[in-house]
Formats: sequence, C-alpha cells, structure tokens
Amino acid sequence: MEALIEHRILDLMSELGEVAKEVLKMSDYGKKPIQFREEIKGELGDAFYSLITVANYFNIDLEEALNIVIKKYKKRLKKGSAGSKHNPKKKETEQNQKIRASLSAKT
Repeated sequence: MEALIEHRILDLMSELGEVAKEVLKMSDYGKKPIQFREEIKGELGDAFYSLITVANYFNIDLEEALNIVIKKYKKRLKKGSAGSKHNPKKKETEQNQKIRASLSAKT
C-alpha cells in the first residue's frame, strides 16, 4: 500500500472511531452494562491493521514498542498509578491492580 502517512493516520483515527461506536452499541449508548458483540472483533482488527500500516511506514517494530510501553507502565505502577501523573497519597485503585496483573502476565 502506497498511501501518504497523513491518510494512514486519518484511517487509523477513523477505525478507532468505529471501535468507539461499537462499544457504544454494546452498551445501548450508555443505557445498559456493556454486552459483548462479535462485531467488536472486526472493528479492533481494522484498527490494528491501520496501526500496523502506520508503524510500517516509520519502520517501527511494534513488539519493541510494546515492550518499551510495558516497562514504562511497570515503573508507574510501582509508584502506585498507571497514569502519567502520580499522587502518592491516593490508594491504588482496582483498575490499577488489573493493569498491574495484566502486565505481570505478559512478562
């Protein structure tokens, strides 16, 4: 595929919008708890493909990029938060505990 990077980025953003739209449908636009729909697989696949085309354009090894991010989040979680800003007085949230468990399982 020979497309301008600007077009690839726009395609990636469009595909992420489709993922968001599918999540909205899964919750009946916030009216109900999210219920899984098979369609999310295709939308995530489309977004993933678009991300790969952007990475390929810049000759980025996505596995290497992921490993860099995992290390970054592990450092943040050791400080108590997965976010970029950290408040040491706040207790670790359930979400941070889930992220920590997920990252631990990947290494």
